[in-house]
Amino acid sequence: MPGRGVLELSGSDREELERRVRSRSGRVEDARRARVLLMLAEGATYDAIQASVGCGRAYVTRWRDRFEAEGLGGLYSRYKGAPRRVLTAAIEARILAKTRTKPSDGSTHWTTRKLGRELGIHHMAVQRVWARAGIKPHRIERYMASDDPNFETKAADILALYLNPPQHAAVFCVDEKSHIQALDRLDPVLPFSPGRLERHGFEYYRHGTLSLLAALNTKTGEVVGHTVPRHTSAEFVAFLAQVVAHEPRGREIHIVLDNLSTHKTQRVRDFLAEHPGVHLHFTPTYSSWLNQVEIWFGKIERDVIARGVFTSTKDLARKLVRYIRRYNQAPTPIKWSYSDPTHRIRTTSSTSTVTGH
Repeated sequence: MPGRGVLELSGSDREELERRVRSRSGRVEDARRARVLLMLAEGATYDAIQASVGCGRAYVTRWRDRFEAEGLGGLYSRYKGAPRRVLTAAIEARILAKTRTKPSDGSTHWTTRKLGRELGIHHMAVQRVWARAGIKPHRIERYMASDDPNFETKAADILALYLNPPQHAAVFCVDEKSHIQALDRLDPVLPFSPGRLERHGFEYYRHGTLSLLAALNTKTGEVVGHTVPRHTSAEFVAFLAQVVAHEPRGREIHIVLDNLSTHKTQRVRDFLAEHPGVHLHFTPTYSSWLNQVEIWFGKIERDVIARGVFTSTKDLARKLVRYIRRYNQAPTPIKWSYSDPTHRIRTTSSTSTVTGH
């Protein structure tokens, strides 16, 4: 720049500036300013400094003027940051009130940044208020309320079977897992390794579907399973006959099941007439959580179906039956617990737990 000569540095100042340039732990901006001053001391032009450091002329002039006026002490930033904002009770109440309203942009819920912009505050203030109040707008919970007018009567009947089954009788929970897909991956499955998850290709080939009928013995945990191409009333009656065949002749059998139409056909009524020792207990509507076999279906879904690779429906059926056979070598009854606002009742043994509300 015209009228300004080479910047003069003392030995100690030069040593300190060179230390800042070499430092690997200091602030990058400190090293950048030191580099500008060292280049000025070496007689470099402003254009050369701008090209080398990546700055403007005003930047070079500012830090030269401050160094000449105050020495090394002038190289520190003078911006002290914004004053700390106090999260008052009024602001917190305002955040909580606004959180319960819908955003005006058509979205379904607030984010911390969106609400912060709306209220003119920092998004971390919103986050702190939400954390303290236990609010998570990005999450939802689903529920299904039974509209069965006889809910309590039916539920009590089923719970009594779990807690105090009739003497010398067998209690089974029966249901079907329908439309299980026999999916075959088009790309090879890459096994997991340290630091890497098992990887499945995105594309797959669907070989078809089948249904799994299962009956869980609530006392022993043993499962009777049978796969069928599709779930019909005839298949269901045949499965009931299979369940009866597993028990000694003449034993009373109680079966818990849902209200599917195939469970209430004339074929089923005829079967019950031929087997007076078999009694059906229907769960209330929208209350499948009362059926313990649903817990077991979740287990076979995780263990076999979700990550399974099946080359055909026959391969799928074979793997399901193999899993059931191995599971029955050491079955575990389900520990059932039911709670309501006034009391809590619980059975005794097992490793799995389900709680109903």
